[in-house]
Amino acid sequence: MAQNSRITAVLGPTNTGKTHYAIERMLGHRTGIIGLPLRLLAREVYDKIVALRGPSVVALVTGEERIVPPRTQYWVCTVEAMPEGMGCDFLAVDEIQICADPERGHVFTDRLLRSRGLHETLFLGSDTMRQTIAALVPQAQFMRRERLSQLVYSGSKKISRMQPRSAIVGFSVDNVYAIAELLRRQKGGAAVVMGALSPRTRNAQVELYQNGDVDYLVATDAIGMGLNLDINHVAFSSLAKFDGRRMRMLMPNELAQIAGRAGRGMSDGTFGVTGDAAPLEDGVAQAIMDHRFAPIRKLNWRNPMLQFGTVEALINSLETSPDDELLLKSREADDLMALKTLSQVAEIRARASDGASVKLLWDVCRIPDFRGISHAEHAGLLEVIFNYLHQRGQVPNDWMARQIKRIDRTDGDIDTLSKRLAFIRTWTYVAQRSGWVDDESHWRGATRAVEDRLSDALHERLTQRFVDRRTSVLLRRLKQKEALLADVNDKGEVTVEGEFVGRLEGFRFRQDKDATGQEAKTLRQASLAALTPHFHLRADRFYNAPDTEIDYTEQGGLMWGDQAVGKLVAGADPLKPQITAFVDDEAGHDVVQKVQRRLQHFIDRKIAALFEPLLALSRDETLNGLARGFAFRMVENMGVIPRSEIADEVKALDQEARGALRKHGIRFGQFTIFMPLLLKPAPTRLRLVLWSLSNGLQEFPEAPPPGLVTVPSGKDAPQGYHTMAGYRAAGDRAIRIDMLERLADMLRGEDSRAGFEAKADMLSITGMTLEQFADLMQGLGYAAEKGERAKAKVTPAATAASAEAVETPAEGDSSAAEGAVVAAPVEAEPVDVVPAEAQVEVAPAEVAEAKPAEAEAPELETFYTFTWGRRPQGAGKPRGRGQPRTGEQAQERPQGAKGKPRGKGGKPRRDGQGRAPQGAKAFEARPPRKEKAIDPDNPFAAALMGLKDKS
Repeated sequence: MAQNSRITAVLGPTNTGKTHYAIERMLGHRTGIIGLPLRLLAREVYDKIVALRGPSVVALVTGEERIVPPRTQYWVCTVEAMPEGMGCDFLAVDEIQICADPERGHVFTDRLLRSRGLHETLFLGSDTMRQTIAALVPQAQFMRRERLSQLVYSGSKKISRMQPRSAIVGFSVDNVYAIAELLRRQKGGAAVVMGALSPRTRNAQVELYQNGDVDYLVATDAIGMGLNLDINHVAFSSLAKFDGRRMRMLMPNELAQIAGRAGRGMSDGTFGVTGDAAPLEDGVAQAIMDHRFAPIRKLNWRNPMLQFGTVEALINSLETSPDDELLLKSREADDLMALKTLSQVAEIRARASDGASVKLLWDVCRIPDFRGISHAEHAGLLEVIFNYLHQRGQVPNDWMARQIKRIDRTDGDIDTLSKRLAFIRTWTYVAQRSGWVDDESHWRGATRAVEDRLSDALHERLTQRFVDRRTSVLLRRLKQKEALLADVNDKGEVTVEGEFVGRLEGFRFRQDKDATGQEAKTLRQASLAALTPHFHLRADRFYNAPDTEIDYTEQGGLMWGDQAVGKLVAGADPLKPQITAFVDDEAGHDVVQKVQRRLQHFIDRKIAALFEPLLALSRDETLNGLARGFAFRMVENMGVIPRSEIADEVKALDQEARGALRKHGIRFGQFTIFMPLLLKPAPTRLRLVLWSLSNGLQEFPEAPPPGLVTVPSGKDAPQGYHTMAGYRAAGDRAIRIDMLERLADMLRGEDSRAGFEAKADMLSITGMTLEQFADLMQGLGYAAEKGERAKAKVTPAATAASAEAVETPAEGDSSAAEGAVVAAPVEAEPVDVVPAEAQVEVAPAEVAEAKPAEAEAPELETFYTFTWGRRPQGAGKPRGRGQPRTGEQAQERPQGAKGKPRGKGGKPRRDGQGRAPQGAKAFEARPPRKEKAIDPDNPFAAALMGLKDKS
């Protein structure tokens, strides 16, 4: 011990500049050494001194790092790694109050009692050490340093309302992560500082906080040990911690050590609680503000005078009790536990048989348990290392390389990378020990490189998980009240200050769905502020866009390309809908008005183009009287009205009125009054939208696919839908209005009283099977009677004769034979007359070969007989699939139905099977010429029909 050394205890609360004072004093001497409580703080002080004196004269020595230049003058170390007996001019130990710590206290107590500088010795720490230092080091002088700023208690505060530049302290990794995650969602993120982090990771995290990328710091009590950060407020999320053995409440002086990080330099600071932590008692809070705490009366101590003769002698010396009442025997540390465990291994006891071997065993046992897996596993690793060192003198290169290679991976999450960092610290410690490895420089570099890679990866994972750069950047720019720069690409993706924030769909901003809570509010505030000029530019471009870029949907939406910009709403007139524009309020009133006007122009022009015949009808001032009223009804119903709804009005129209209406394209059909031009797909689609709007439907029915003659009628279709779609429901299917009128024209030539069968042309225009057609006819008011009969057969001679009379169609040409009636021509020679009851009607479009009488039973075919409104008289019970309809459909009986010969009493003559007698048939090589149908609207129609019947 230097006899003339000046010993000074520089005591006081945090933020008094004690560490800065020690650095100045050390640099005033030729050589010096300073011991610091944390590896992180040692690195911080090392960087400061290097900045002042250069790296060539400054050494850094910690358990896992050793930088020792050849001309070293100043040593910066952790307290445990301070070299002994160096004889430096200056020596300092920071945070000397850790002497009272149950785990590490004995190391600091040893430095207090035994470490001295040749000219000056400083012990830096809390006022609570004053009495103990005075008693144990009588020659020590004391220097009191006052806090440079005030520290005020602010009570309890929610994390969501935490002020910027705050540090929230947790005492477990899980607690730290949970708080950081909450801050990311609500405040944009937080930096994370823990004692287990490597200096490289810690510095990178602190830089995030210091440069303003985040405004919050989440840390363990590691920040209480001299880390100088720009913190305005410290909040405790808990008031208890696990000290390695048990959970215990923090003492007021421990709380003060951490709370003192708030307020740096001349800036005042505040402290409080948050989360589940209960508010501080008034006395405790006041003691922290006044820096008044109970003095430390006992220091942890372990015998520094070790005996290395045998393992038992070493253990006994380590368990020696102190002889001073101010000193307290420290509890069993990890290194002593490891020594006791290994001493029970026979091979270890055999190897540790001399002083050098026992000292080597003790050095191995002092390897810290960085991994923290289990005491047994740690002891097992130490056993392997000791055996290698004792047997070979060094740890084998190949074994060392395998251990490091297993750790050298940067994949995985935060916890995985943290464990790998803890593992590599063990091998970093081994590489730092002199003589333990073959090439110290190589292995120190290798382990340092792995630690750096893992540190960078851990920093990246921490940032990804706990920092939302997007929100933090936007918050900082908003706080600085700077104009934010937004950009919208061709996909509508919005970036503000280079950060993706959402999408612009039309004139509405769709925020990124990942944002929630306060983060979402911040994003929206910043995004809309930056998007204001884009809204105006976009509105100008939309106003000048051609109509071809705009369209409406079948649900009444209005689209600009693939983006929704508005919707149709019902107006006073179905043909004059109104517009609701989809524009964010923040875009401004001018943008809303411009978008609304453009959409109104579009839909007005669309209605004018597609409903031009209807609008021309409404503007025709030459129409008067009943014609004008009828035109109003057509406009009101958008060009399609079932005839049954206006039957009386149609009858009241004279020929002149009908002619005037026909000039506008109105067709007076048997079932529907309509304008054929308005049945096209485009007008039909728009008509359904406008009709749905005017009827207040919640879900608009869609238009049938273009080109289909019939579609399923649908059970849940709203009333009036089929008419607006240009169809008429009949049975299970609905038929297109214009095709229904063509079918009606065909039905006029049939005897609807006596009954008739479906022709091929009828099935062709409807595109139906016979079964479907029967259902359709029943839906139109006809009765359908189902029957079966034998297929007609003809003799070979008749077939040959028929072939001469009828030209044979070319191979593959089925159209010539389709629908033709094929029968044998009349011969001069007499033929056998088949009894009437055995006659079989030849079905149209079918040719059958005659078979001998002794052949098998004839093949049967199904047919339907259709009658209007009732089943034929004399027939059996109808076998149709539905009953004849009545009401409005019964009034729509086909006009001009052709009559048939009648029997007594005016009833049609029928054979025993309920059919009218066929009589002799005449056959021609070509089908009979189709007579021109009589216009049912002609006033002379009845007379013409009567003349036709008589003929």
